[in-house]
Amino acid sequence: MATPERHVRLFRNGRNQALRIPREFELEGDEAIVRKEGGRLIVEPVRKGKLLELLAGLDPIEEPFPDVDEDLPPLDDASL
Repeated sequence: MATPERHVRLFRNGRNQALRIPREFELEGDEAIVRKEGGRLIVEPVRKGKLLELLAGLDPIEEPFPDVDEDLPPLDDASL
């Protein structure tokens, strides 16, 4: 299904150019990232806290982690 298009007007807000985003295109949150790719302007929402939410929902790891220091020489013997 194709994304619907809307004709919008550009306007000035002080020294910035702006546009009103129609309701059906509203983004989550109160911040966005804007970048230009060729003649296109790409606007993406900033997603905050999603990683912590994802990690909190994961099951704990039951198996022990390997000892990564096992084959290393003692710190006193290490040369820089």
